Amino acid sequence: MASHSQSLQHSDRRPPPHFFFLLLLPCLLISLPNPVLSRCLHTPVIFSFGDSNSDTGGLAAGLGFPVNFPNGRTFFRRSTGRLSDGRLIIDLLLMVQPYVGQSLGANFLSPYLDSVKSNFSNGANFAIVGSSTLPKYVPFALNIQVMQFLHFKASLLDPTAAGPRHLINDEGFQNALYMFDIGQNDLADSFSKNLSYVEVVKRIPSILAEIKHAIQAIFGFGYQFSFTAVDALTLPHPRVMHDQGGRKFWIHNTGPLGCLPQKLTLGPKKPGNLDPHGCLSAYNDAARLFNEGLRHLCQEMRSELKDSTIVYVDIFSIKYDLIANSTKYGFSSPLMACCGYGGPPYNYDIRVPCGQPGHQVCDEGSRFASWDGIHYTEDANTIVASQILSMDYSAPRVPFDFFCSK
Repeated sequence: MASHSQSLQHSDRRPPPHFFFLLLLPCLLISLPNPVLSRCLHTPVIFSFGDSNSDTGGLAAGLGFPVNFPNGRTFFRRSTGRLSDGRLIIDLLLMVQPYVGQSLGANFLSPYLDSVKSNFSNGANFAIVGSSTLPKYVPFALNIQVMQFLHFKASLLDPTAAGPRHLINDEGFQNALYMFDIGQNDLADSFSKNLSYVEVVKRIPSILAEIKHAIQAIFGFGYQFSFTAVDALTLPHPRVMHDQGGRKFWIHNTGPLGCLPQKLTLGPKKPGNLDPHGCLSAYNDAARLFNEGLRHLCQEMRSELKDSTIVYVDIFSIKYDLIANSTKYGFSSPLMACCGYGGPPYNYDIRVPCGQPGHQVCDEGSRFASWDGIHYTEDANTIVASQILSMDYSAPRVPFDFFCSK
């Protein structure tokens, strides 16, 4: 680890952990999908909704919240507002990368709230750090993000409005991919309030209901331009108004919450609370129940929303595999943050977060799965993105570029 520019030296002459990863790299690459060119027949347009797992700078742009270096050090060489040392999963899915197949080669998604550098020709990112589904109408809850999208869409399609109206047309909105990665903060916040496991689980149906309402609003249930955005998300018996609605949805389930160094530091670690890999069992069990409910919701909505494609992606299994089989991926301490404070076993201290004075950060080039105790490193994100693109964790099993290849 290093405190700002200072590094701790190895106490012996053993090779560093990433040495063994380099030995395993040829075997690992065989298991990853072969790089292929995207089959897109038109400009890929993507709209993203969610939390810090997908936020490409919205918090910094919208609230001026400082996301300091060393965030962004690996790829961007500067902080971009992403809570990682480099690119997020959504970035990697959009780029052609050396061991990642079927990526689109599109521009990074611009944060919707960034008024200076944004390019919305290939979509927009509404995901914001800290977002959850509940409570509603609180910045930046999921229903607020969807209301922002509906406003954005109405503005671009308004023939009387000034400004760039032709960035995305009717067909572009209908053929776009709508990505969701949300729910982690709902579960985490519930546990942080010292609710029991049973009380946390009781909240899951309400969380899923908000995700369902969001998808319905984008599809066009109960929404036409004479309605307000609030109407679109609160009509109890919505009518179908979907001539221009979204049809293609990509839904990530939530990851293994109980394996995050932050939760392991702050959560209850009594005998029997940890699973064989050192993760908090109750947190992961709640995540699994949420994910099972989300999977059923996607199945239900495929029948309800005619002509739609709703892809459910099992992020939990991909990320848990990084922990359970960490040595296969070159991660010697999968439950320890690269950037934080306190040293082993978790290097996390809520009083000294990454990027703030006093933080300790691992040497650049060392292999860590966790970046700051909550979010993943680019190394880990690259593996996750590659597994997503393999289609092995998707239901139905369709390539990521399905939305722009017809």
